[in-house]
Amino acid sequence: QVQVVESGGGLVQAGGSLRLSCAASGSFFRINGMGWYRQAPGKQRELVAAITSGGSTNMADSVKGRFTISRDSAKNTVYLQMNSLKPEDTAVYYCNADIRNGARDLFSVRYWGQGTQVTVSS
Repeated sequence: QVQVVESGGGLVQAGGSLRLSCAASGSFFRINGMGWYRQAPGKQRELVAAITSGGSTNMADSVKGRFTISRDSAKNTVYLQMNSLKPEDTAVYYCNADIRNGARDLFSVRYWGQGTQVTVSS
C-alpha cells in the first residue's frame, strides 16, 4: 500500500516563508515524478511545481522566483520551499506522486496526499 504524506503547512505573514515536505512510502518499483498542487476555496486545483525522476522541474508562473521544488530520491521525499509568500498563496497544498508499482507494469498510478493548509495573512 502506497502512502503519500505531506507536512509543513501553517500560518505565516505575508513575505514570510514555509517549507513543505512530502514523503512516499510503501512497496513500489519506482517514482516517476512528484509534484505539488494547491486548491483555494472556490477555485480549481492547480499545479504549483513538479519534479521528474531526472530532476527536471516545472513551476507555475505565479510562483516562479519565489518557490523552489527539490527532492531527496533516497528518502522518496519532495520539498517545496516557499518564500515571499502572498495572501493569494493561501490554499490547501496537495502532494502527488506518480508511481510505477511493479517492474513489469506498463502504466503508473498517481497517488495523492491528504493535503496541508497554508494560510498567508496580510
